Amino acid sequence: MAGRIQIDLFSTLDGVMQAPGAPDEDPDGGFAYGGWQAPIDDDMVGGKVMAGIRSMDALLLGRRTYDIFAAYWPHYGEGPAAEIARIFDALPKYVASRGEPELAWQGSHLLGSDVAAGIAALRERHERIHVIGSVEFARTLVAEGLFDVLNLWVYPLVLGSGKRLFPADGPARGLRLLEPPVAGDRGVLLLRYGPGAPVTTGVMG
Repeated sequence: MAGRIQIDLFSTLDGVMQAPGAPDEDPDGGFAYGGWQAPIDDDMVGGKVMAGIRSMDALLLGRRTYDIFAAYWPHYGEGPAAEIARIFDALPKYVASRGEPELAWQGSHLLGSDVAAGIAALRERHERIHVIGSVEFARTLVAEGLFDVLNLWVYPLVLGSGKRLFPADGPARGLRLLEPPVAGDRGVLLLRYGPGAPVTTGVMG
């Protein structure tokens, strides 16, 4: 059975996904709200994210997210997230990049310039491949239908501007809800989608 590509993204209600984790994570475009996720500590999110991390057997990242992870997780040491650090360190990691970056973190590999072929090869090699963050790379995967599950963790915030998965000039694409939404105690919603039918139009009557 071919492996599955699962995308995990944190989003505001208006679709902003830029720099949820820290103020200096991604300041592109003068983004002023880096770290917007941190004050909303939701137990449901923590439990399900950790379950996903424990189940994955490969990590697939865009170049920017890889650089952030590689600068942080191998040096984490002991602390509340030590289990995450150990899992990420041991996993094979694949990086999508248009260039040929130096990938110093152990177990790191370049995906290759042909994304579709690279994804097909990963499906043959692994069972549960997770894309975490990497919104610009995730945009390519969704636009091309190269994914199986899209987990959107939607936070009760509106930020106005910032990077989004679905840009205003993006392609039309249908999605299919895979299971009922799950709500956390701080108002976070988990929406799980898979690829859906092409978008059609009609007349309400």
